Amino acid sequence: MTEKFEKYNHVLLYKSQNIDNITLGITTREQGISPYPQNAFNMARYIDDDQNNVTQHQRQLAEIINYPREQWVFPIQTHENRVAHITQSQRGTNIDELTDALHGIDAMYSYDSDVLLTMCYADCVPIYFYSAKNNFIALAHAGWRGTVSEIVIEVIKKIDFDLQELSIVIGPATSNSYEINEDIKSKFDTLAIPSEDYIEFRAEDRYGIDLKQANKLLLMHAGVPEANIYITNYATSEDLSLFFSYRVEQGKTGRMLAFIGQ
Repeated sequence: MTEKFEKYNHVLLYKSQNIDNITLGITTREQGISPYPQNAFNMARYIDDDQNNVTQHQRQLAEIINYPREQWVFPIQTHENRVAHITQSQRGTNIDELTDALHGIDAMYSYDSDVLLTMCYADCVPIYFYSAKNNFIALAHAGWRGTVSEIVIEVIKKIDFDLQELSIVIGPATSNSYEINEDIKSKFDTLAIPSEDYIEFRAEDRYGIDLKQANKLLLMHAGVPEANIYITNYATSEDLSLFFSYRVEQGKTGRMLAFIGQ
């Protein structure tokens, strides 16, 4: 499969024939000014980093993608499955500083132009939704909790057009080196998709799980055509030269910023 994310400076941008005027991508960890860790392009205000470093990184990204910071929206993610409808009136939320606004939100959608939906990642799955024909964009944050609570289905419920017109991009996230125990596996066994298609037995009480594939199967079960779903080859836990990995680096690392706007 040809990789559709192309690298530009600190950013991987998604390129596709049907994307039209939609801006979709994710930052990398390279050539930043954050010491957490060294020379990191950290995009999260909620970790141990100087706020001015994050602001400087935001400004660099805004220039690369030609999307002013004033039009960005950022929620406070809590690994749940709540979805927020975003309009132009919410632009700038949590960009200059974190507030109580959009707390507990792990997915957002919008039908408005000049709005950039953004969220931070460091192993969890960024899932982008778009339909240029219907002026629709959405972004979801799916770790194992968000996946098992079917956050992608919660986004699908907000769509009022034919799913044949919806495109999905599943972005850089951990590979199936991600391990879970029997207790977590049992939660996935309750889903309507076959767990053997994305979970493999490793050892007693140890299973490898492919969260990208799990979310693809959930989307297909909801009615999204398989041909409309793209999964990147990039894996955060396999390439620490490009990505932060919360698990590999045991939490002591920065965060990438995924974004989508129209």
